[in-house]
Amino acid sequence: MNRIDPKLSATLRQPADLVERGLAKAADLTDLERVAARYAIAVTPELANLIDTENPDDPIARQFVPSALELVSAPGENADPIGDDAHSPVSGIVHRYPDRVLFKLVHVCAVYCRFCFRREMVGPGKATALSDAAYRDALDYIREHTEIWEVILTGGDPLMLSPRRLAEIMADLAAIDHVKIVRIHTRVPVAAPARIDGDMIRALKVDGATTWIAVHANHPRELSGEARIACARLADAGIPLVSQTVLLRGVNDDTATLEALMRAFVENRIKPYYLHHGDLAPGTAHLRTTIAEGQELMRHLRGRVSGLCQPEYVLDVPGGHGKAPIGPNYLSHASSSESELSSEPQYRIVDYCGDAHLYPPKP
Repeated sequence: MNRIDPKLSATLRQPADLVERGLAKAADLTDLERVAARYAIAVTPELANLIDTENPDDPIARQFVPSALELVSAPGENADPIGDDAHSPVSGIVHRYPDRVLFKLVHVCAVYCRFCFRREMVGPGKATALSDAAYRDALDYIREHTEIWEVILTGGDPLMLSPRRLAEIMADLAAIDHVKIVRIHTRVPVAAPARIDGDMIRALKVDGATTWIAVHANHPRELSGEARIACARLADAGIPLVSQTVLLRGVNDDTATLEALMRAFVENRIKPYYLHHGDLAPGTAHLRTTIAEGQELMRHLRGRVSGLCQPEYVLDVPGGHGKAPIGPNYLSHASSSESELSSEPQYRIVDYCGDAHLYPPKP
C-alpha cells in the first residue's frame, strides 16, 4: 500500500471540533454530523487560522467548513461529474486525452474542499490509496502506451504521501522513456506548507522527467506568509509552478478578489493556468456561479491585469468529454451595415473597455 505520512497533527476533522474552535455554530451540529457521515472533513491549523470567525460569510470558511446545503442535490449533479470512470482503463488511471493520463495515487487530502468534484470518492468508508497490485498495473499501462508524454499525479493529494514513497513513484515514472513530464496537483503548499521541506523537494526532482506543480488556491488570503515560503522553496529548486482555481460564489466571484489572487500568484512565481467553472458535484449548487457571471468576470480581468495574470476559464464537460474554454468571445463577423466590400472579411472586435472596432479598419 502507498504510505500516508503522519506529519499532520492538529487538523480539525469532526463537526464538534469546528464548533469548539468557533468555526461552526453549536445549533448546526446535528446537520453537520449528517454531512460528516457522507463527506470527509479536514481543516488544517494553517487554514483554520485564516478564517475570520466574526464574518459569517468568510471566504476561507466557505471553502472548507461544511454546510447543511451539501445535503441538497440539484438537478444534473452527479457522483462522477467529469466522467473519470468512463476513461479509466485500469484502477488509478484516467486516460481522457491522447498524450497524458491522470494517475490517482491516493484518496486523502490535507484539507477537504466543500466543492470537490471527487468528493464521493474520498472520506468515510473509502479506500485511502491504491493497492500495490493496482499501482503496478497502472505503471504497466503507462509503459505500454507510448503516446503518454505527461503523467498527472492527482487523487486525493499526492503530497500527502511520504517523501520516501513519493521519490519511489517519481523514479518509477522517470524510468519510462516516453514520460517526459510529471505534473502534480496539490493544495499542500497552502494547506500544510511545512510539508514542503528539503525531503519533499528532493523527492519531487528526478532525472529523466521534468516536474511541474499545480498549486490550488481560490482566494488571495490563502497565500499566507507560510504558503509563500513553501512556493518559493519549490520555485527556487527549479520546479515550475502553475495555478488551479475554481470560480466559487461568495469566495472569488468578484473582480477585485480575482485580480488580487492572480497578481499574488504571479508575484510568487506561479503562472495562472485554469479558472474552473464549478463542476456538478452533489451538494455544491450553493457554491456555483453561472457561466455568464464567469464570462463577465473574465471580461473585467482583461486589460485590468497583466497578460501574465490571465487564467483560462474552462468547463469540464459532464460525461467525460474533457475541458472546453468558455471565456467571453471578443470577435464576431461585422454586420453588412458595418462592413464595406473588401477582399478580406471584416470583423467586429470588442476591446477590454467594451468598445467595438472593425478589423481591418475602414480606410
